[in-house]
Amino acid sequence: MSPRTYRIGQIVPSSNVTMETEVPAILRARQAVVPDERFTFHSSRMRMTHVTPEQLKAMDADSDRCAAELSDARVDVLGYACLVAIMSMGLGYHRTSEKRLHTRTAENGAPAPVVTSAGALVHGLHTIGARKIVLLAPYMRPLTRTVVDYLTHEGIEVLDHQALEIPDNLDVAAHDPARLPGLARALDYADADAVVLSACVQMPSLGAIEEAEQLLGKPVVSAAVCTAHQMLRSLDLDAVAPGAGHLLSGAYARTPLPSA
Repeated sequence: MSPRTYRIGQIVPSSNVTMETEVPAILRARQAVVPDERFTFHSSRMRMTHVTPEQLKAMDADSDRCAAELSDARVDVLGYACLVAIMSMGLGYHRTSEKRLHTRTAENGAPAPVVTSAGALVHGLHTIGARKIVLLAPYMRPLTRTVVDYLTHEGIEVLDHQALEIPDNLDVAAHDPARLPGLARALDYADADAVVLSACVQMPSLGAIEEAEQLLGKPVVSAAVCTAHQMLRSLDLDAVAPGAGHLLSGAYARTPLPSA
């Protein structure tokens, strides 16, 4: 029997070079344990070079075009790969974005589920029962506060956080993930239910997730890991992949999708 192939679509900022490496790495690692599946990866880009409120707003307005383009390729699931662009548009905006972009795919005759990295982080944290967290983010302090406020609105208390204050998006991608476990260890995480190692899909962290779990003794997630988890569930596949931490360990393989 031939392997089933799934087409993964991603809407990415023009300067994002990480989401097109981490999500494929997660899903290709999955093929080692589920060999009868294959994934192909397809992207459409929105212009953004500096992580500022002005560029994020202009970029988000371009996401409808990207959704239509990806639906031309008949992708099976579509991911919006910029967490802070969604969160900076207002509390709860991931629901609005997901509904609107799904509508764009349906209007094009190719309806596909839409996952935003912002919504996926919220859902991933709820999935593992994390009511109190600590997090690392590469953004400047005001945008990091936006992330904290957004999660708080979703019922997730942020006990401590660090803003790395990296304004250029390519510099965010160049941040060494090996530094992240040590940075997380400096947070006040004793009472946290989980650690968000990267609240940004541009700051690479996949290779450090399991090291951080060993070091901190807590479940560790990232926006990218949560996005992959929700993509798999949107495809009605078991959300399991080796090397991506507790969320994709198999403990939450069949958790339901968030309600509309």
